[in-house]
Amino acid sequence: MASVETVRGPVDVELLGPTLMHEHIFVLDPEALQNYGSAFGPRYWDEEARVGDAIAKLRAVREAGLRTLVDPTVVGLGRSIPRIQRINAEVDLNILVATGLYAFLELPQFFRYRSPDQLAELFVRDIHEGIDDTGVKAAFLKCAIEEYGLVGDVPTIVAAIAVAARETGVPVMVHTNAVARTGLLALDAFANEGVEASQLIVAHVGDSNDLDYVREIAASGAMLGCDRFGIEHFNPLTDRIRTLTALLAEGYADQIVLSHDAACFFDFFTGDEKFAGERPDYLLVSREVVPVLLEAGATQEHIDTMLVDNPRRIFGG
Repeated sequence: MASVETVRGPVDVELLGPTLMHEHIFVLDPEALQNYGSAFGPRYWDEEARVGDAIAKLRAVREAGLRTLVDPTVVGLGRSIPRIQRINAEVDLNILVATGLYAFLELPQFFRYRSPDQLAELFVRDIHEGIDDTGVKAAFLKCAIEEYGLVGDVPTIVAAIAVAARETGVPVMVHTNAVARTGLLALDAFANEGVEASQLIVAHVGDSNDLDYVREIAASGAMLGCDRFGIEHFNPLTDRIRTLTALLAEGYADQIVLSHDAACFFDFFTGDEKFAGERPDYLLVSREVVPVLLEAGATQEHIDTMLVDNPRRIFGG
């Protein structure tokens, strides 16, 4: 049986069960915390309180029948594996973590002068040996191609991710911008680097209601991330469900994964009124989206394919 690495060690892919394919636990910039932790009133980060809150929220995920959470938090988003290990020790949930870099334009200073091969060596180490000295191995790769496109250091990051993808064979998740249609840029960029589209998960495709755009990505063989349910800023929930229903009717269930892109805490919400109404929720798909899909004509087989079969296939090689 194929296995996949989790925070608690390798797990048979047959045991992943219902899976949320794109969720964060914390998005937290340590440098911002050190310099602006109290700039908006009382200090926004209390380690014990935040960890306790995360344990409670993830226990609720498990109690709702979900068994696996895929966390694409990499460098650039505040990845802290020891903190996730501490939380996972208290929650019976499979948590899969990523390696890679999250940057829209330029590399962080630590990586700026390193070649694609040098960057890839770090990613491969995370996958084969473990992340730093935690013993936790990454299960997949992550990068971003935002509205700006393949500019600045982004081609270097893509090249490094591609080297690691070819060497390890793990899936590659690419953050994309649906309005700018950068999912298509991602397909071309990785194809040029020798990575098959079938190894890619194109994140945030569900932000688009342009079925032609989505069909073009699907035609490549890549997986479609309908993974921001509840984030109204990018696409209202009713539109997301309507588009997903259409895709299911056209036979794309075996290329779709579901999620929310939620987190227990986003530090960039702090002190910014634009995010005052945001209420990230790991259970929106289970509680609201699935019932509406079933009422609209989707079948339980569709739901099981998106939540169980596709993640199992993605991580099963």
